[in-house]
Amino acid sequence: MTDLMQVTLTQDAPAAHWGKANVTFQNNVASIHIKAGDIQRQVQQAARKLQSQGVSAVALEGELWTVDSQWAFAQGFATAQIKPKIQWTGDDASKKLLNDRLESASFARDLINETPENLSPMALATRAANWLSEIGGDKVSYRIIEGEELLEHQWIGIHAVGRGSERPPALLEVDFNPLAADADVSVALVGKGITFDSGGYSIKSSEGMLGMKCDMGGASTVTAALGLAIKSGLNKRVKLFLCCAENLISGHAYKLGDILTYKNGVTVEVVNTDAEGRLVLADGLQAASETGAPLIIDAATLTGAAFMAVGTNYNAIFSPQAEVLALAQQKAIAAGERVWPLPLDPWHMDNCPSPYADTANSRAMKGGGAGGASNAAGFLWRFVTPEANWLHIDLASAFSDAGDSLWAAGGTTHGVLTIAGLLEG
Repeated sequence: MTDLMQVTLTQDAPAAHWGKANVTFQNNVASIHIKAGDIQRQVQQAARKLQSQGVSAVALEGELWTVDSQWAFAQGFATAQIKPKIQWTGDDASKKLLNDRLESASFARDLINETPENLSPMALATRAANWLSEIGGDKVSYRIIEGEELLEHQWIGIHAVGRGSERPPALLEVDFNPLAADADVSVALVGKGITFDSGGYSIKSSEGMLGMKCDMGGASTVTAALGLAIKSGLNKRVKLFLCCAENLISGHAYKLGDILTYKNGVTVEVVNTDAEGRLVLADGLQAASETGAPLIIDAATLTGAAFMAVGTNYNAIFSPQAEVLALAQQKAIAAGERVWPLPLDPWHMDNCPSPYADTANSRAMKGGGAGGASNAAGFLWRFVTPEANWLHIDLASAFSDAGDSLWAAGGTTHGVLTIAGLLEG
């Protein structure tokens, strides 16, 4: 790279004429002034400032940089239109790790920021499968079940949500197996891949619909996490399921009052067509359960309730197993990401009652009523085998509508490193 601005970290206070500025400049060097506390947050905020001032390419210099602080810089420096141009510092192993992270995060970010017109359900499934195949070579195999074929496999939820669109829904199944052909599956990943969410007949407002290209954030997050883990030498069998559909309105669209009978026999009354993510994930979680994997992880931009509960800088996590929550928190902290557990008890499975079916897909009130994120997790719990440990991640921090002091507008990829860490063990 040429014309790089050098960026250093310093623990010195800025000169008096800079006031309280946390970034100062001298010639072609920008200095980020860090203080005791959350250094990664300080660095990410400084990177946002540099990027917003038109800096497009940097070389990180100096002894204070760590892998974590360099990665925080990259996250703040990225935008929806520009892949960060960063010359890393440190040894070769650190540089490879950071390059692998950046490639994986950029793949996820590009998918999330893609226009809904360009990213149909089949395009999402195909791009994810091709990218993982490029990384894993002959250790990766996949199949895509598309359109009416979904009904032959009893994937009722994906078909119902996606049938209103002219572009067919799809379930992608990827098998990464670096071991013997009959090796057990260690982890199964499930991602919500709603490539555009109008809300269906429970239609969203224009303001609420504008950012709904991000509703496949779960699919991009688990795909990027698996790709990163493979790059890091993952040596266990993992299956990935992406539940891909467009939630649109037409004469073929599913309707309020419909009852879906799932493969495991659970009947679901549709009381809100905008609570579609849990309907497609129900299929993916059943497919994941069929693998016999002892750990199932799903990720989804699922509820506004999680966003209201934990804000934009955390992802909400749920599990019936306390040890799974603890492990997820440990992996997130190690990766410099943030998760926070929300309640999930057996009675949450019954918090969306229906007089016509075993359960409804929500409650017939704005936002699904109190405890909406936990009730959604309770709904999903019905479709997870009791034999597996299960982690549900509600990606409150996967997308920034307008940008803030930490993230540019668009996909953040916050959550990729946590899931990759869980895969690596």
